[in-house]
Amino acid sequence: MTVKAYAALLRGINVGGNKKVPMGELRPLLSGLGFGDVRTHLQSGNAVFTSETADENTLAARVGEAIAGHFGFAVDVLVRDGAYLKAVADACPFPAASLEGKQLHVTYFSEPVDASRLDGIDQKAFLPEEFRLGDRALYLYAPDGLGRSKLGEVLSRPALFKGVIATSRNWNTVAKLVELTREPVRG
Repeated sequence: MTVKAYAALLRGINVGGNKKVPMGELRPLLSGLGFGDVRTHLQSGNAVFTSETADENTLAARVGEAIAGHFGFAVDVLVRDGAYLKAVADACPFPAASLEGKQLHVTYFSEPVDASRLDGIDQKAFLPEEFRLGDRALYLYAPDGLGRSKLGEVLSRPALFKGVIATSRNWNTVAKLVELTREPVRG
């Protein structure tokens, strides 16, 4: 039986005093689901664990149900294995090694996103900011950071990705999650 490393990406927690999910409570909650080697990264909803379950959607549903039961509110959860996270990082169309972590972001999607959703965005109007679509991911280069990004503001409009769970991480977090899920454990 193969045990794989996964990252759970929680959307919209611990922001502005809403949906508080203390990492010190999340770790034992995930361990209680039978997950191994549970760790968290930062306070923004990044948990890493191992599991024999190979279905990411099943894992995400279990994490979401446990959070709702324990904290009393729903949270969108994406679960991705280490191989996928590494593939997304490796496929980055921007020179990540020469950029600051705050300049590059990845938005992870719950399902593939058709490029036609983005047809109405005139990328030239936002230069030097740029985005590229990847495998259930969108890469955003924002040289002045996400907080000042006009393109990031447009890309975060709820109607743009209606029906799709989307959650973003800066490049430092992307790289850290790759590191934390690097080696699958054999059982």
